[in-house]
Amino acid sequence: QVQLVESGGGLVQPGGSLRLSCAAPGLTLDDYTIVWFRQAPGKEREGVSCFSHRDDLGYYADSVKGRFTISRDNAKKAVYLQMNRLTPEDTATYSCAAGPSWLFCWRPLTGDTGDINYWGQGTQVTVSS
Repeated sequence: QVQLVESGGGLVQPGGSLRLSCAAPGLTLDDYTIVWFRQAPGKEREGVSCFSHRDDLGYYADSVKGRFTISRDNAKKAVYLQMNRLTPEDTATYSCAAGPSWLFCWRPLTGDTGDINYWGQGTQVTVSS
């Protein structure tokens, strides 16, 4: 059974940074489109960033554009989410997910997760002073 594993979450002060990692020991990540989602208590899940297999580019939700950067390291079989200038509104459980190589990023970033193949369990990010 394929499982994605996230790490790097924690408590950070407003304005701080964190880097999340997504690894999949049983999966070749560079064969998939990788999406980072987040969900805060009482809120719907939100797609925040996507690394497209179609064009090897990162895509972002407006709420994180200019602050978050997604990247992929094929040698380490990992995808990262660098999060800068964090605010309390970024507090959530962050999960990575893998979708097919043909998936357009706009779909999971707008809530369409029907083609996502694999999900991680999530890592908690808390932004608080």
